[in-house]
Order: sequence, then C-alpha cells, then structure tokens
Amino acid sequence: MEKKYKVGYTTGVFDLFHIGHLNILRRAKECCEYLIVGVSTDECVQEYKHKIPVIPFEERVAIVGAIRYVDKVVPQVTMNKMEAWKELKFDAIFHGDDWKGSTLYDKYEEEFAEVGVRLVFLPHTKGTSSTKIAKKLQE
Repeated sequence: MEKKYKVGYTTGVFDLFHIGHLNILRRAKECCEYLIVGVSTDECVQEYKHKIPVIPFEERVAIVGAIRYVDKVVPQVTMNKMEAWKELKFDAIFHGDDWKGSTLYDKYEEEFAEVGVRLVFLPHTKGTSSTKIAKKLQE
C-alpha cells in the first residue's frame, strides 16, 4: 500500500500510555512512510498543562520509541509546531480530530498550508485519556 506522505509528525505527552495513544500512532503510520513523534518534555508539560507527568520524560521516550509504528522520537520542548517543522521538515502533521475546528488548530492549518504541510486529523479514541486514568488511580 502506497503511503500518502513521506514524513509525518505527531506529538503528545504520552503519559500513562493507553489505547488512544497507540491508535493515533498506528493511524499516523498508516498515512506516512516515516513517522517522527515528538514527546513533550516534563518542562514543556509543566509550562502548558501546569502539572508534571506521572511517567518521567526518559521513560515516556523509551515507551514510544519501542512501538513499531514509530521511526524516530524527538523531544517536544515547545508547543510551537512550526519550530518543529523548521527542524524536521515533515510534510504532514497528525492530530486527534477532537481539536478540529479549534482556534489554535485553524491557525496551525493556515500556517502549515503556507509551507506545503498538510494538517491531518485522525479519529480520537473516545472514552480514554491519561487524565481519566490518573483520576481513577487517585480514587
């Protein structure tokens, strides 16, 4: 099967790894020949989510890197996806469709279109999230 994109990119915290994480990585890899995954550093997560991940950065990188759909793992040190593109030169960026139509991702779609990058929304896995898992563990 021919892949639609040569180099794809997706990002995430990937804390408390679950089926939703696996689904996004599998679906992204189905669309591209080479998949780069940005794993948010602990500092990056602290800055935008105001919390520290349960699983340390190095362990999250090891988990994501061990998944067969992933060709390369890089640290995501900023939420600015254009900064990642300047360094990695991917031709598609993948994200869950739960963000489709948001102001932030409408802006990303415009910015990436200017440099020939396609923003591809993949089906979000409903019913699971690291936040829900963490909440259950606290109960």
